[in-house]
Amino acid sequence: MIKKAPRIHVAADFIVGGDVVLPEGPARHVARVLRLGEGDALRLFDGAGQEARAVLMEASRKRVVARIESVEPGGGESTLAVHLGQAISKGDRMDYAIQKAVELGVAAITPLYTEHGDVRLRGEREAKKLAHWQAVAASACEQCGRTRVPPVHPPMALADWLAERDEALRLVLHPATDSESKALLECEAAPASVALVIGPEGGLAEAELGVARDRGFAPLSLGPRILRTETAPVVALSLLQHRFGDL
Repeated sequence: MIKKAPRIHVAADFIVGGDVVLPEGPARHVARVLRLGEGDALRLFDGAGQEARAVLMEASRKRVVARIESVEPGGGESTLAVHLGQAISKGDRMDYAIQKAVELGVAAITPLYTEHGDVRLRGEREAKKLAHWQAVAASACEQCGRTRVPPVHPPMALADWLAERDEALRLVLHPATDSESKALLECEAAPASVALVIGPEGGLAEAELGVARDRGFAPLSLGPRILRTETAPVVALSLLQHRFGDL
């Protein structure tokens, strides 16, 4: 049985015949977790659309070096560009939402501060959390085969994010009539881009929904049951990708 080469995200320039020194995180994963050694194959992707076949030239506890054997454009990107505005949630629920959104082809993610949200990040804590979320996105790309790592933008207030949106289709998750939601997903022409808002556990405040509607966001219902904030993007993105994307 042929062993499948693991995929590793390394933000570097790939030149055939050239060597890439893996940064500390990926190097530790390759040498200590995967326990790969000299001569083992792996695939590297730069997060910007390029993928490379490589072979390990050195794999010690202090240094991991891979030699590029070939470079090619990567795949795995959806034809539908969805910008997800996700209300920040506690613990690993936010990690789950980001991970699954990336697996489902999301183009960009912005964590949102909302009225009913119970997470507020400031200064160094916000910077560390943002770096962590971006790493979650990169790891999800390693698993699912994407070569472009979608950006996780710095957290911002919902109203500010709404004011910046100009996507062709704008949706806010909210109980709506079946006919409204059905009409949204049955329009014939696939939109070039979508903005999708997912609220916190307590839902969006009425004032927030009013602002969203004023900015052209239509309510989208996902059925009679209330979904958790980390489950909702999985269902909503699956529907959008099935109707307009590549699922």
